[in-house]
Amino acid sequence: ALEKKVVKSKVGEKVGLPCCHEIPSSESLHNYRVYWQKNTTEVVLAYAEGKMISKHERYENRTEMDTRNLTLWISPMEILDNGPYQCVVQHLRFPQNPVVVCDEPVTLFVTADFSKPNITAEVSTSSCESTEMVVRCSSHGGFPKPKISGALNNVSVLWNASWVSESSLSPYNVTGKLWLNVTKDVSITCSVEHNGLLKSTSLLLKKPNTCFVPTVPPSYNVITASSIIIIIFLLAITLAARYLPRHVCSHCFKPQDSVEEGVKECMKPPMSSKGTSETSSV
Repeated sequence: ALEKKVVKSKVGEKVGLPCCHEIPSSESLHNYRVYWQKNTTEVVLAYAEGKMISKHERYENRTEMDTRNLTLWISPMEILDNGPYQCVVQHLRFPQNPVVVCDEPVTLFVTADFSKPNITAEVSTSSCESTEMVVRCSSHGGFPKPKISGALNNVSVLWNASWVSESSLSPYNVTGKLWLNVTKDVSITCSVEHNGLLKSTSLLLKKPNTCFVPTVPPSYNVITASSIIIIIFLLAITLAARYLPRHVCSHCFKPQDSVEEGVKECMKPPMSSKGTSETSSV
């Protein structure tokens, strides 16, 4: 009895909603009125005395009813078909006073598969030690509203999730976002779960190996001091090259005759002042 009350199906499939009554072989549909309703207000289809008397336009060419067990078949399944249904059966033994022999609800759960999660990573800032990344995981086209979960190197992480849907009975798009500080290569996993169905995707996030150290230009004072030192050094070399060879030659490379004459001149006795006076008077 519990199985008859809940039916699960996927978009595009064919599903049968069981009724709570089956017509005996000794009778026929002409002895009954059958109403299939949705949300107790919307008549999907109705039969009276063996003939169809009503069918909702949204179910046109998508529904049929078994004339023996009164099962309602719907194909192809749509998300809008999701919801509670009710099978009401009346016996027309006395047409002026029909007897209700069956009135039981059945709930239809419609699901739609989500796309395989797609993971993307964008580097926001990077340094030698770590890299900051914005990781996004997205999936679309599924129903009902899903859960999104993840793991970083097998450790659970919490996504900042957002869902988009036109209405409560429309496909959902889900997006999760993470901000990570990556110091080494890590594996990120994103999973989308709905109605017990799980789809997952993993991605290896690699930390960039390049490490750029910015070159700092020398300050103005350093440039000025270096220029002055270089200028002084060049002046010193120029002066040494100009005066040092001349000084050495004048003392170390004097001709031998000049040296001997200088020695003789130095060994002469000094002349007296007296002799000098006499010579001058003569």
